[in-house]
Amino acid sequence: MFFILHYICNVQQYGCNRNIGARCYLCTLFVIVLSFITNGLRASCKRELMFNDTLKEIIVTPRFAQYEIIPPQKLKGKDLERLSSQSIADALRYFAGLQIKDYGGVGGMKTVNIRALGSQHVGIAYDGIMLSNAQNGQIDLGQFSLDNVDEITIYNGQKSYIFQSATDFGNAGTIYIHTHSPGFLKNKCYNLKVKTKFGSSNTFRFSTIWEQRILPNVSTSLNAELLSSNGKYKFHHNIVSLDGYTTHDTLAIRQNGDILAERIEINMYGLIKKGFWNAKGYFYNSSRGIPGAIVENVWHRGERQSDLNSFFQGRFQKDITNKFSTKVLAKYAFYYTHYLNKDPYTLPIDNKYWQQEAYFSIANIYEILPSWHASIAYDFKWNKLNANTAYFAFPTRNSHLTSIATSFDMHYIKAQASLLMTNIEDKVNFKTFKKEDPKTFTKFSPAIFLNFPILTREDNINKKRSILLNINAFAKQHFRMPTFNDLYYTDIGSSDLKPERANQYNIGASFDYNWLHSWAKNIHLRIDTYYNTINNKIVAFPKGQQFRWTILNLGKVDIKGLDISSAFTFTANHNIAIPLLITSRIQYTYQQAKDITSVTSSFYKNQIPYIPKHSGSFVLNLDYAHFSVNYSLIYTGQRYSGKNNTIYTRMHAWLTHDANISYFFKYKKMVWKVIVEANNIFNQQYEVVDNYPMPGFNGNIGIQVEL
Repeated sequence: MFFILHYICNVQQYGCNRNIGARCYLCTLFVIVLSFITNGLRASCKRELMFNDTLKEIIVTPRFAQYEIIPPQKLKGKDLERLSSQSIADALRYFAGLQIKDYGGVGGMKTVNIRALGSQHVGIAYDGIMLSNAQNGQIDLGQFSLDNVDEITIYNGQKSYIFQSATDFGNAGTIYIHTHSPGFLKNKCYNLKVKTKFGSSNTFRFSTIWEQRILPNVSTSLNAELLSSNGKYKFHHNIVSLDGYTTHDTLAIRQNGDILAERIEINMYGLIKKGFWNAKGYFYNSSRGIPGAIVENVWHRGERQSDLNSFFQGRFQKDITNKFSTKVLAKYAFYYTHYLNKDPYTLPIDNKYWQQEAYFSIANIYEILPSWHASIAYDFKWNKLNANTAYFAFPTRNSHLTSIATSFDMHYIKAQASLLMTNIEDKVNFKTFKKEDPKTFTKFSPAIFLNFPILTREDNINKKRSILLNINAFAKQHFRMPTFNDLYYTDIGSSDLKPERANQYNIGASFDYNWLHSWAKNIHLRIDTYYNTINNKIVAFPKGQQFRWTILNLGKVDIKGLDISSAFTFTANHNIAIPLLITSRIQYTYQQAKDITSVTSSFYKNQIPYIPKHSGSFVLNLDYAHFSVNYSLIYTGQRYSGKNNTIYTRMHAWLTHDANISYFFKYKKMVWKVIVEANNIFNQQYEVVDNYPMPGFNGNIGIQVEL
C-alpha cells in the first residue's frame, strides 16, 4: 500500500498547479505511524481475546425509537454498493422528488433540491449533525464519498423522531448520511478494506478503511481516500435554430476540469451503561479547475478553486432514568476557499474566504405515558466569515434555536406536533460596511404529522402486529435565512432582505407486504401528493447599467407534485442451495412549480428554472452465487434554464443507462471483489445545467480487498 501511496504522491501530471509532494509524504507518514499504533492495539486486543473471544458489533437502538409517522426514502448496504455511483450526489439521483444540479465531471459542483423548494431549504446531516455553509447556503455533495457510507435516508418535512436537535426541526426536508460503524466477527478485533478504481478521464480513486477494537466497549476507525482526474471528456456542442434544425455541431474536449482531492475521517465509538458516545474528525483538501460554461465558442477557462475543509464533532446520549433521556451534540468547523481567475479576457480575481462555525445542542425526551412522549431541545450556532476582498462586511451570526415537540402512538392513530423558535442576530464590521444596528430575526416554525394504520396483520415470527397499509399527512411552515452572500456580498447583497417563508402540505399512503414461503419476498409501494408555496423568495435581477445586479425579496412560487416509488424482491428457484435474487426499484416524480410573483410579468405561471415536470429512475439487481449484475436508468424531462419558458431557454429531456458487474471470491483469508462499470452506455449527450455538458460514455474498473 505504501508503494502505491508513494507513486500517487509523485504524480504531478493533472495540472493542479501546486506542489503536493510534501503534503502527500506527510499523509504517508501519518498512515505509517497509525499502522504501528494499530499493530500494537491489535496485539493488545489478541491478548484480551484469550479471556473473551466473542466480539459484538456496536449497535445502538434508541430507547425511545418509534414507528415512522412519515416513512422515509432509504438506500443502505448492498443497495448502495450496487449503484454505479461515486459520490453522495450520484446516489441521490435515485430518490423521488429530488433534483441534482450537476456542473459536470468528477470535480464539478453538485447540489441537491427537494421538491423544487431550493437547495437552501434542504438539511444535510453527516452522522447525526448538520452540515452548513453560512456563506452561500449550499453543500457540495460531490465532496462526500460513498466508500464509507452505510445508509442514506431522506425525510420530507422532518424526521419522525421527536428526540432530536432543534436544528433538525428547521428544514423542508433532510438528508441523513450514516457512515459505517465498526462490527467485529468472532476472534477478530480489526477490519481492513482497501479499494481502488481507475476509469475514464484518467480518474484514479484509492481508499482504505481500518477499524480497530481498543477496549471491550471502545472502537475506532480510519477512512482515507485520494481522488485524481484530468477531467477531460468529449462532448458535442450543438447550436439549434428556432425551427429546430442544428446549424452548428462541434465535437470538443472538456478542459480545465481536473481535480486532486484527499479526504481523511477518524472516528471513535463507545458504549456506556444505558448510552453511547462517538467522536469524528473530518479533513478534506482539494484543488480543482472550474471548466465554466460553453458560450461563444470559449472552450477553456482560467478559473481554479482550492478547498480545505475540516470539522470535529461529538455526540453523547444516555438514558438518565427509565422515562428520561438526554442527548448532547457539539461541533467546530473551519472552511477555507481560495478562488483564482487568471483568464486573460477578464479581470483577474484572487479571493480567499475563511469560514468558522461552532455548534452546541442539548435535547431531552420524557415518557409521560407509554404511548405519549414530549421533548425539548436547545441549539446554539456561531458563524463567522472573513475574506481578503476590499470593503468586505466580515459578518458574524449568532443563532439560538429552541424546539418543543410531542408524539402520540396509539393503535389507530400516530401523531407528532412540534414548534421551533429561531432567533438570529447578525453583526458586521462597521469599518468596512455601512453602520447599522445588528440585524435580529425571530421566527416560529410549526409542524404537525399524522399517520393512520388502515390494514395490519399478525407477524407469526416476531409475534407482533405489522402494518400493511397506512395513510399519512403533514403540514409544516418554516423559513430559510438569507446567506452571507445574499446580505453582504459587495455591491450585490442587500442587508434589508427578509427570510424566505415556505409552507408544505403532504398526503400520502404506503403499502408493505412480506412473504415467507414464496418466490416473491417483499413488495413496497408508496405514493405522495404535495402542495408547497414559497413567499419572499430571494431573487437576483439586473439593475441600472449592464452587469450590475441586486438581490431582493420578490419571488412567489406555487408547487404541486406527485411522488411514486416502489421496490420489489424476488427469489428464483428458492428451494435450491444457491438461489437467484432479483431486486428492483422504480420511482417517478411529477412537479408543477410555477412562478406567480407578478401577474404582469412575462414569466407569470411559467415553470421555474431547472425543475422538470417529469422525472424518474429504474434499478434492477441480479445476484447469483459470487456474481452481481446491476442495471439502472435515469430520466429527466424537458425543463427551462430561465424564468421565461421560451425556445431559447428550453432544455431537452435526457435518458442515461448505467450497468456494472462484480465478482467476489475468497483467497488466503481475504475477500476479493472485482467490479467493472459502464456509465451512460448509449453516449447520451446532455446537460443538467445549461451550457455545462456532461460526460458521454465512460467506465471504471476496480478491485476491493477485505481482511
